[in-house]
Formats: sequence, structure tokens, C-alpha cells
Amino acid sequence: MPSLFDKIWDAHCIADLGGGTALIAIDRIFLHERTGAAALKSLAEASRAVVDPSRVFAVMDHIVDTRPGRGDGTLMKGGEAFITETRAACHAAGITLFDVNDPNQGITHVISPELGIVLPGLTLIAPDSHTCTQGAFGALAWGIGSSEAEHAMATGTLRVAKPKTMRVTFSGALKKGVTAKDMILRLLADYGAGGGAGHIVEFTGDAVTALDMEARMTLCNMATEFAAFSGIIAPDEKTYAYLKGRRYAPDPLPDWSSLATDPDAVFDHEIAIDASSIKPMVSWGTSPGESVPLSARVPQEANAKALVYMGLESGQSLEGLRIDVAFIGSCTNSRLSDLRRAADLVKGQHVAPGVLALVVPGSSAVKRAAEAEGLDQIFTGAGFQWRESGCSLCFYAGGESFPAGSRVISSTNRNFEGRQGPGIRTHIASPEVVAASALAGRITAP
Repeated sequence: MPSLFDKIWDAHCIADLGGGTALIAIDRIFLHERTGAAALKSLAEASRAVVDPSRVFAVMDHIVDTRPGRGDGTLMKGGEAFITETRAACHAAGITLFDVNDPNQGITHVISPELGIVLPGLTLIAPDSHTCTQGAFGALAWGIGSSEAEHAMATGTLRVAKPKTMRVTFSGALKKGVTAKDMILRLLADYGAGGGAGHIVEFTGDAVTALDMEARMTLCNMATEFAAFSGIIAPDEKTYAYLKGRRYAPDPLPDWSSLATDPDAVFDHEIAIDASSIKPMVSWGTSPGESVPLSARVPQEANAKALVYMGLESGQSLEGLRIDVAFIGSCTNSRLSDLRRAADLVKGQHVAPGVLALVVPGSSAVKRAAEAEGLDQIFTGAGFQWRESGCSLCFYAGGESFPAGSRVISSTNRNFEGRQGPGIRTHIASPEVVAASALAGRITAP
């Protein structure tokens, strides 16, 4: 009996190429300014056109300046060329571009769902590893390279090696204060950052069903940190309610009820986690898999190289560790619900002396909605910077960074060496933990 993934794969399989590889039809392609211009330029130089421009979208998100009152550029040295060339290439190819100051601009994996570009049962690709975020809608969404984007734009197809299947079941109910971010960090801590390699991971169980769509996106977002091909969640009534009335969603919405794993489906690998046992999590090392409950200590068998980089010792307590920066943003945790929960914690309080605290909404629409609710005033009143939307300080691209050696508590998805800048020590956690830590000046529970 087929899984949800099998059904989407079979519906899009144009030809079996042998050796576990197939030619797959691609429904949506999303580009951004770091890679979009290269793919489109290469296509044009080969005298090939985009086969269906209506299925291709592009956005300025990775290197755009997010400071208040931003203009039309970037802080990245030489980055202006990425923006101007992507803009010109998109216009020449006739594809939809959400430019720097477009009302719909934002991080790829935030605006695609907002606009109803991703839909259940579709295949969607983008030159970004966190494209798996959009699997939360029951779509087969995965990250690719620029050359693959070029091929897909020219042909509407892509050669893909079929991944194995894995089901991760979170049974039971989450305790108060535990989030989807903690769920995925627990999975990574228990099974390692390579635990999902070669697999498409379907997230199921009571705790997953109970999540709203934005939390499901957080869960699927970090499937790539699990080394998975992608993550996916079967669509349900919450999916329908979220998509209804979105700009690119059909009206009326189709019946997607068949997009579910059959009861007797067999997976190549199964993992079961008791959701009620999950606690607020935080990373200690330089891999998302190097994470522990907030109340725990750095493992005795901890990676020595990671300890040196992070300035920690095995057995050391993480709770109470002094921080320099608190960052809320990224395609993992920058949606309206994330900002609401963080604002609830900081309302009427103030960031600790010496801590730089920033909030970067995931899209211009999120920013406007948050401002309509007064969330920006709560954050700025508490001493946070309130920014324009974009990827911002989630990663270092040669532009804006934090002071060298800073210890950062961050709602982002990666904590690799130098991820947020040279020598930066990043601890990833939920927006609630980031907000509480900003107020305390040290890593702490909300």
C-alpha cells in the first residue's frame, strides 16, 4: 500500500530511468537572488526559454538589507550585482518576481505558503536546502542546485533518485511551553544530524496533527538538518483553512483527501517519540544534532572540536550561560505566531544590559500583520530592533554580522562554525527561549 510520498511520486513520474532514478514532472520552481540570476543567465546563454513562466517565481530574500528604512540593496560586498542581475533576468524571462520592496516580498519558504503557491500534491523545488519547509502542506518540496533549476525551467522536469521512506511518529501531547522547534531538535539529538540521510520523512502522530500550519512548517523546515531528502505532512482541515483565499490557491479548493498514507503502508524506517517527554531544547555544539534539553548539561562525551569553538566544557550547564545576542528570525521561526509568542513573553519587560536583540519578520506581510497588532511596539519597547523582512543574520554572506566571538541565542536552523559570522557561537532554540534569554542576559527557560 502506498505512502503519501509514493502517491505524489507516482503521479509525477514521467519515466523510470532505471537504477532507482526517474524523470519527475515539476509543478513549481522558486528562485532567489543568490542563485536565480546564474540559472536564468545560463539558460539564456544556451538560447533556451523558460518552458512555462507562470510556474516560476523569484524573490529577493537572502542578502537584502533588513535594517529599517532600507533602500534597494544589500550590505554584502559585491551583492548589488546579485540583485540587479536577478531582477533583469526575471523580467527578461517573464517570471514573477517579488522584488526588495514588493508588498509580498519575504523569505522564500514563508511567502510561498502565504501566497498559496505551494499546494498539496505538488512538486516544488528551489535552490535552497530549506525548501523542505513546504512539505508541511503535503507537497513534495526539496532543495536543488542552480544547474538543476536551469534544467527544470527549460523542460518542466528533473531527474531524481527516489529516496527511501521514513515515518517519524510523535505520539501524545506536548507539554506547555514545548514547541515544534523542540520536537525537531529532540529528533536530531536522539538520532543524529545524519539520521534521515537518503529518506523522505513523513511526520505523523497526535502531536503533529495538533500543530497549526506554521508550527508544521517549523517541523518540516529542519528535515534538511536531519539530512533528509525532505519532510512531509499529510494535508487536513487545517491545511484547507490556511490555503483558502490565498492569491495563487484555486477557488474552490480541490479535494485533497486522497493525499494520505494508506493504513497498511510499509516504510523503510520507523521512529517513534513520546511527545509528552519532550522538553524545551537548545543546541550546545556546532551541529543541530548537538542539542540537549535546556535543563541538561553538555554531554560528557561531547565533540572536542565543537567544545573548543563554542568555548564550553563537557558537563557544563547551558542554563545560565551568558549571551551577547538574541536573534528571532529565519525561515524556521519568523512567522506571525512565532512573533506573537515571543512578544507575550517580553511585553512590559526589557532586554538585559549588554545584549543586542533583533526581530526580523519572515515576510513583509508578517511585518504588516505584526505591526497592526502592535507587536513591533512591544518589541521595540523592550529594547529589540525591529527589522524589515529577509533572511538577515540567519547566515553570514559577507555582509552584516555580529561582533567576532559573540554568543548568540537564535531561532534559526543552523549552528555550524561561522554560520552567523566568523567566530560566532550560535545556540539554536525556540523563539520563546530566545526571548526569555534576551531578557535574562543568559540562556534560560521562558
